[in-house]
Amino acid sequence: MTTIWTQPLCIGVLALALAGCTQSGNDTDTASAPPSPAADGQPLSSEVTPAQWPDVAWPLPEDPELENRIDALLATMTVEEKVGQIVQGDIASITPDDVRKYRLGSILAGGNSDPDGRYNASPAEWLALADAMYEASMDTSGGGKAIPVIFGIDAVHGQSNIVGATLFPHNIGLGATRNAELMREIGRITAIETRATGMEWAFAPTVAVPQDDRWGRSYEGYSESPEIVAEFSPAVVEGLQGRVGDDDFLGESRVMVSVKHYLGDGGTTGGVDQGDTQVSEAILRDVHGAGYPPAIAAGAQAVMASYNSFNGVKMHGHKGLLTDVLKGRMNFGGFVVGDWNGHGQVAGCSSTDCPASFNAGVDMLMAPDSWRGYYESALKHVESGEIPMARLDEAVRRILRVKFRLGLFEAGKPSERALGGKFELLGAPEHRAVARQAVRESLVLLKNQGGVLPLHPKQRLLVAGDGADDLGKQSGGWTLNWQGTGTTRADFPNADSIWDGLQAQVETAGGNAELSVDGSYTQKPDAAVVVFGEDPYAEFQGDIPHLLYKPGNDADLELIRKLKADGIPVVAVFLSGRPLWMNREINAADAFVAAWLPGSAGGGIADVLLRGADGEVQHDFKGKLSFSWPRTATQYVNNVGQADYDPLFAFGFGLGYGDDGDLASLPEESGVDGAQTAANVYFLRGEAADGLQLRLVGADGDAVEATRSRVATGDGSLSMAGIDRSAQEDARLLQWSGDARVELAAAQPLDLNRQTNGDVLLTMLLRVDEVPQGEVTLVAGCGEGCAGELPVREWLASLPRGEWVRAGVPLKCLRVAGADMSRIDMPFAIRSGAGLTLALSEIAAGTDPDHRLDCATN
Repeated sequence: MTTIWTQPLCIGVLALALAGCTQSGNDTDTASAPPSPAADGQPLSSEVTPAQWPDVAWPLPEDPELENRIDALLATMTVEEKVGQIVQGDIASITPDDVRKYRLGSILAGGNSDPDGRYNASPAEWLALADAMYEASMDTSGGGKAIPVIFGIDAVHGQSNIVGATLFPHNIGLGATRNAELMREIGRITAIETRATGMEWAFAPTVAVPQDDRWGRSYEGYSESPEIVAEFSPAVVEGLQGRVGDDDFLGESRVMVSVKHYLGDGGTTGGVDQGDTQVSEAILRDVHGAGYPPAIAAGAQAVMASYNSFNGVKMHGHKGLLTDVLKGRMNFGGFVVGDWNGHGQVAGCSSTDCPASFNAGVDMLMAPDSWRGYYESALKHVESGEIPMARLDEAVRRILRVKFRLGLFEAGKPSERALGGKFELLGAPEHRAVARQAVRESLVLLKNQGGVLPLHPKQRLLVAGDGADDLGKQSGGWTLNWQGTGTTRADFPNADSIWDGLQAQVETAGGNAELSVDGSYTQKPDAAVVVFGEDPYAEFQGDIPHLLYKPGNDADLELIRKLKADGIPVVAVFLSGRPLWMNREINAADAFVAAWLPGSAGGGIADVLLRGADGEVQHDFKGKLSFSWPRTATQYVNNVGQADYDPLFAFGFGLGYGDDGDLASLPEESGVDGAQTAANVYFLRGEAADGLQLRLVGADGDAVEATRSRVATGDGSLSMAGIDRSAQEDARLLQWSGDARVELAAAQPLDLNRQTNGDVLLTMLLRVDEVPQGEVTLVAGCGEGCAGELPVREWLASLPRGEWVRAGVPLKCLRVAGADMSRIDMPFAIRSGAGLTLALSEIAAGTDPDHRLDCATN
């Protein structure tokens, strides 16, 4: 993607102005293409000129007493203790004894990391873990200095890892509110609930400026407009940390922030997460960098480095941007933290060995499961001089400075602090009221044919769709776990679903409300509300190739059409993390509401959709699009200010009840040719995804392409037939009568390095019917002489016989087994002798399987 701002974004010290900016752009969608000159003639170099960046005034005055304390402590620290301070380990891979031994500076709870590995661990268990880690860091019985550990967590839409916490709408919805003061209040509440459970550090706010809606993190951005991001950024920082100069700045009811992800995460070519942002320095500064100067001016204590590259250079290794621009030109006075093993993606580095990232300016390396190896290698690099002692001291000084500002040396363990253990604050009524306000103000009305809305609550109302009573779906990713999947109603004790809110108001008013996911009803309703949308996802798991909604699955559209055919007015409430091509659904419904990902206060939707009991409008629609709505499913780069800007609904659009909501019929040609599947899906409903071939390979080595539902190898060692799982021939039954394998072959090698970083698995929706006595092997191929092979016979034998299950193998197991994950030409193969019979319906890179291979025991 190449996007050009022809006028600069003028950023002052404490104020921002966006004046006279215009933008032109085109989507080249060539991630592998070499950088080329930008449309304004600027070459796409990775070099930067710091003098062209904003000169920001750091708001905290020099504090000689604080610096003296740091000097005194630093002078007594050993090299080992200093190295410990720059390492951050994840709670799934670290114990209090590790903190005590290695004197580590920080711990984090990643999206899938919880006390005892349970996503629904109680708040008390979280607080006990925080206590144990803190006490270990302050324990000097075995030697070492008492330096408090700092605990970071992804509190990205509330304290969202914790059962019972208030869950606010994701940022894309908050951007539609245009209410910066509301952001400040949301930050304040998030800080309170985070402190109650023992943490002092929120990995927020995200100040990305997403430019390609295919990006799986689009919902983490407030807007495609840098102006809105620049306005919201300091408000959220001050909400979380407090205002510089106020008595409670970084006090016991506040947390420190990590403004993220620095820099350009929302501008990658093709909308690929962790990809390459191929733009000029001016665009990087004026568009993607818009949120950082105001955050720094508000006193942000940490900035998180991004996974993406800038014109080919990984941000985790970009000294020009991390040190010269951020710390130098912008006068940033906090510390830079890395992202999850992000340093391992720097050229010449691994997750356990990367002096280049630290020397470039990352002060604290997020080494979640690689912390021990990184600690040991960093120590060697300091001893050899490759990491200069002056650089180590600078990083440790920055980290200690923040810890002193937070008062952690005197604070005591988390449970003894002002809010520690006050779990009644989680989902407190006043917090839920703010969340409900945020939901109301985030809703964007796109169509209101004939003024069907607002609905009268004294009617007979049908509430349908799979999102109507699903708190996990309405909350999205980063909810209790990384992807936000696999949760239950019991995991949301302080929440109300969209159905809950509608039912309560309708029945209070004397009407009748009926919940029916499939749209069936006992008595014909006066109106129907259909709630549907995207299933939860996070990060690259949400990357998509186009803006089609659920390609190949028209169930939601058919539900709307069915109700309309029955003569029932239909209000469509769409849950999503980005604008998608919805012309057919918009045409089919009488009213269409973009509800984004509203979080735990689903009742806020009823406040706007329903009249009061006396027929009055309770709350009007206030939301305005902060992302332009696409005209076709291929219009994924179409942002306000572009010369060829031509969306279906423009940035800033949003109807109110006083507006004419009638809409002419929309074209129903998506612009997408052929059957295209989602990213990270390799085999779906019995068919290989684009760019992949399903093949059967016999004992003689001859391969047969499985282009038909019934096929066999030439030697008869393996046969395949189409079978039904939930639809006609949406699965394939494979039967081995000799040595053979089934494989998915890629036309072009796949780079699965990013999927391997973390807890992503090769997931299979399969049914095991028979298991042989001999060996069965799962294979990932990476070219001639390169493969990762895992024995899986015992694992397959442990799965329920004759039942469809979703089973998964961690991708990192295949890497450890020998696969080069950067050049996978065969993402899946199973090799077996006679006697294996199994059926396959889906193969993907995913999370949350029913059954998981523990490769340590296989």
